Parts: sequence; structure tokens; C-alpha cells
Amino acid sequence: MIYTVTFNPAIDYVVKLDTLKSGEVNRMNSEQIFFGGKGINVSLVLAQLGLSSKALGFTAGFTGGAIEDGLKKQGIDTDFVHLDSGFSRINVKIKSDEETELNGNGPDIPQDKIDELFSRLADLGGADTLVLAGSIPKSLPDDIYERIMADLSDRSIRFVVDASKDLLLNVLKYKPFLIKPNSFELSEIFGRELMTENEIVECAYKLKEMGAQNVLVSMAGDGALLVDEGSKLHKCSACKGKVKNSVGAGDSMVAGFIAGCADGDYDYALKLGTACGGATAFSDGLAQSEDIFRLIKQLR
Repeated sequence: MIYTVTFNPAIDYVVKLDTLKSGEVNRMNSEQIFFGGKGINVSLVLAQLGLSSKALGFTAGFTGGAIEDGLKKQGIDTDFVHLDSGFSRINVKIKSDEETELNGNGPDIPQDKIDELFSRLADLGGADTLVLAGSIPKSLPDDIYERIMADLSDRSIRFVVDASKDLLLNVLKYKPFLIKPNSFELSEIFGRELMTENEIVECAYKLKEMGAQNVLVSMAGDGALLVDEGSKLHKCSACKGKVKNSVGAGDSMVAGFIAGCADGDYDYALKLGTACGGATAFSDGLAQSEDIFRLIKQLR
């Protein structure tokens, strides 16, 4: 079974208008609502690929209820810890001549609710995959990823971690099955600007030496590469299309890779992940199955 954890789920309220005028009443051309958060995005794209998962994390208030109801209507199994106060965040994303975002903070998460999440994770076993993705809310301890992985480290669970800088580096000792930095995040991790593909490859191998089993690196228009568990390097070209949306593209790539590597075919996993990322980038929402399998035909 695949489990995804989203500590701070959100309702994304996306509005489009020609020009945003500060201090005036603005009339929208269109509006859309999406239920998201990095782990949730992974679950939604896995569903497009025919794989079931269970979405875990924390929800609160009427917005938390709306998130759960919305996900269930899309066929996603959920088991969120319900908080007694506050409400799950709403992110307002304004798309006009410039893009503006107003992102909520989300609710405070007390220790007893953290303990409740850990008790649910205790049911995971050796045939399971656990996806930990995204930043950590201020009310959670900075080492929450480490605590989870340490608590489950003796169960042969496949950990997938999509996080940045120290949050990622601190879990490598637990030998995660997959990590997915992008080329910019690699530069941040190693404290230098990476100008060439060879430099990116060098840093990917260093992360493998530090503990990661598979290192998947997205490089935007330059495609993606993978250093697999056998230290083999795989490369994939980028999908061709008009970028409309960058939100969730990395999460979509993670979902595609998880789905594609089920039979141990890492070339296919890299292509499927790249196609999923492209299908999200070229649409207003997350990747849809028909777009994914259309785009994968482009890749080499």
C-alpha cells in the first residue's frame, strides 16, 4: 500500500483576471478550487495512473472537512487526524498580468495529535511505501521527518522524500528509497551554482553516497535524470508544451516514478515521472491520465 503524508493540506482558490488593481474592486474572469498539498497531489496523480493510496496528515475546521469530502469524491482514501481547533488553510492564487499568491498558515498541531498520527503510521509494514513531501508547519518539530523514519526504520518500508536542504539531508541516514530534488535545490544543498549537467550528475551521485537509494533530479526544460539504486545513470528529455502551471509538477513526477518502478524498470519510471510532471505543468490542475500517456510518447 502507498501512504502519503501532508502535514498542512490546503484549499487552493485560483482566480483569473486581466489586471489586478490594488485598492479597487476587481471582477474575475474565472475561478477554480483545488484540494492540495504535496502528499495529496501525489495521491491524486497516483489515482490517475490506476494506483490506490491512503492520504494521511492533519485537517481542521470546515475547510478540513471540505478537503476530505473533495478527495473522497475523487476516489482518494483518507485517514486524516482531525484537529480540535483552527481550520485548514486556504491559498488564494491570483493569475493576471502578474501572479500573486496569498497563502494561509494553517492550524496549530498539538503534541497529542502528533502522537495520533504516529499511532496510525505504526500500522505500516514492509510491503508499504510512505511518501513524505513538503515543508513543515511552524507548530511541528523541525525533525518530524526524522522522527517518523526513525520510528519505522526497522520495517523495510520504502520511504520517498521530497523536501529541500536540511530537511532532506537529515533523513539520508535512513536510506530513503527515493528523493527528488530539482536542480535549483541541488545548488542550495551543495552551496554552489550548478552550471552544467555534469555538475548536476556529480551532486546526484553524492546524495546517493550519503544514503539515498534512488536520486531523481528534475531540470525543467532540460529534462530529468536518475541515479538508480545500482548507481546507473538514466536521462530523459523534457516534454514539449506550453507551461500553464508549476504547482504540483514535482509531486506529479514523484507519483509517476512510484507507479513506473513497480516492476523495477527505472528507464520507464523516469519517463512516466517526466510525463506526469509535464502533464501537470501544461494544464490548469494536476495531470490527467490521457495527457500523461500522450506526453510519454514524446520522450526518449
